[in-house]
Amino acid sequence: MAHKFVIEQNKAGEYVAKFKYNSETIFWTEGYASKAGAQNAIESILKNGPGAAVEG
Repeated sequence: MAHKFVIEQNKAGEYVAKFKYNSETIFWTEGYASKAGAQNAIESILKNGPGAAVEG
């Protein structure tokens, strides 16, 4: 699969959810204190993202 979500720790030790396409990071979330927080962010994106409006 060319696209995926990845949970990684940043330099501050926080967990960050990243969306990658062909190994390139497209966007990332804020840092979370727990891995579960980053997983919740991914679940929210998957649930709410498809219906989001596009501006610009």
